[in-house]
Amino acid sequence: MKIVFLLVAFVGAGLLGAVQPATGLPTEILQLTQFGPALGVAVALIFWPTRVKALLAGAFSGRGGTRTGLALAATAVVVVTGAAAVYGLIGGDAGPTMPQHSLLVIAVAQFVGACGEEIGWRCFLQPAVRTRWGVLASSTAVGLIWGLWHPVFAEGWAYATAFVVATVSMSIVLGVALDGVRAHRLWLAGTFHTLVNLAMLLFMDEESGAVVPMALLAATCAVAAVGWLASRATNMPRVESQAG
Repeated sequence: MKIVFLLVAFVGAGLLGAVQPATGLPTEILQLTQFGPALGVAVALIFWPTRVKALLAGAFSGRGGTRTGLALAATAVVVVTGAAAVYGLIGGDAGPTMPQHSLLVIAVAQFVGACGEEIGWRCFLQPAVRTRWGVLASSTAVGLIWGLWHPVFAEGWAYATAFVVATVSMSIVLGVALDGVRAHRLWLAGTFHTLVNLAMLLFMDEESGAVVPMALLAATCAVAAVGWLASRATNMPRVESQAG
């Protein structure tokens, strides 16, 4: 099941990226490749409906998740603004730079695209891998796949390495934050993803292939991942004692 999902996610993203120029849709607004993981989930749902529905439980609805959502939103803002601040201090172009198209349209489209990814990465693949591995190992594995799914190696090894470090770190943040959460998982992950993308669009120029801003983002994301892991380690004994 996971193999089929990954094959469709990778191949589907490539096909969607190939047809995007024909649609006339600016990539600044939305990249169709983001829906590759959603296609993977759709195909898996056809062949393994019961298992996929179980994995997606709590992805769209439920009760709770507000505190997690606020913590994730704060993390997204801090990691990008922190990277942008350092980038500006060392002489980089840290914006803010307004996009060519309506920011509201971009924000809505980015959220839709982020959810197209996250229904696959965090709502399907993460809980599927989590059934066998711990939260750190499963989050790292999903983060590696997520990073390698992006066609970033054309920008060079330094940029690609920094990008993958960033995706692994963000995957750990999301994996820890959503572990055990059974409400609004898609909206929580999609909001975090969208905030990171929008903030990078406004304040950083990593899309040009510049290595330094991507390396700075990787560093701040790694710090955030360590913080979330430390928080989890601190809170686990309390949760266990309450459960007992």
